[in-house]
Amino acid sequence: MASKKKILNKIQILITNHFNSPEEAFAFFDKDGDGKLTKSEIKDLLKQAEISGFLRGIVSSKLIEGYDKDGDELIDWDEFKHAVDEIAKTT
Repeated sequence: MASKKKILNKIQILITNHFNSPEEAFAFFDKDGDGKLTKSEIKDLLKQAEISGFLRGIVSSKLIEGYDKDGDELIDWDEFKHAVDEIAKTT
């Protein structure tokens, strides 16, 4: 199984190589434009980051569990920004 560091590194590469800013990445994956990423939208991000299909469900759940500070099971912009900042520190 891919390590947490490898998964986070792939997410960091996706955001830095394909988007001009984390805001642009967030807006791209926020398909319904509600200002929050659903588990499905996070899975799309993980797919773009080339995380295998088997792991996407597990990783998306862990990302929500780790970064969803208000408990709504969604990732809003502040939570996403916090995650991106933390990923940048670990890669």
